[in-house]
Amino acid sequence: MVAEPEARSPFGVLIIHGFTATLESVEALRKPLQEMGIPVSIPLLAGHGAPSPDALHGVGWEAWLKDAELAFRDFSLEVERVIVIGHSMGALLALTLAVRYPKQVDSLILATPALRLVSLFAPGRPLHFAAPLVSMIIKKWDLKSDLQELRPRCQAPHYAWVPTEAILSLFELIERTESLLDRVNVPFMILHNRKEATVLPQSATMLCNRVSTASVERSIVWFERSGHQIFCDCERDKAVRTIMTYVAGRTGRKE
Repeated sequence: MVAEPEARSPFGVLIIHGFTATLESVEALRKPLQEMGIPVSIPLLAGHGAPSPDALHGVGWEAWLKDAELAFRDFSLEVERVIVIGHSMGALLALTLAVRYPKQVDSLILATPALRLVSLFAPGRPLHFAAPLVSMIIKKWDLKSDLQELRPRCQAPHYAWVPTEAILSLFELIERTESLLDRVNVPFMILHNRKEATVLPQSATMLCNRVSTASVERSIVWFERSGHQIFCDCERDKAVRTIMTYVAGRTGRKE
């Protein structure tokens, strides 16, 4: 007899980490989701999670998107509908998946989506035109933490520095994602910080204003004290609870 194929779970959650980040930066979400009985997938993107940021040399947005898409496709063999959670750059990749797979993506949870950065060299900022020239002079950038928690729960949520060429690739991804926003029509929730040092608050409002998702199916939840690593900082518990409530509402599960 031929064995019956295993039934797919009705829902699963794919979590995509941010630029230069480690899996530890989003690990806080794994256990609460599993306790709700929801399958979870957290891929590690190319060039990340290595002993040295040198691993990002020669790695760009195409590789990060490929890894996210492969993880999505593999996960879709196990679950019928996917809720995609993306942090920072991961939110940009999540938006792309929503455009490419609108029937399989149930909804998005976008934590500090990196569409408008504090950096004056980023897309949409006054000195963006000079970014290529700067990259010829400065080959790496130090990354400073803006964690507000005196005793952060994540010891190493991201690399200490990053090759400038990888930053330029992130900038390309931002511009590419912006061009897709009007094709996004799945429900989503944004978690955004008002005072962090990496992504501007206008990222959230700009995203809401440019997508095709109905206004009743999109929302922003603001955080007043957290730094960019929202799942590691002083409002981590609120961020996790907010997401669990949203996922429970989408899946019909109890928190």
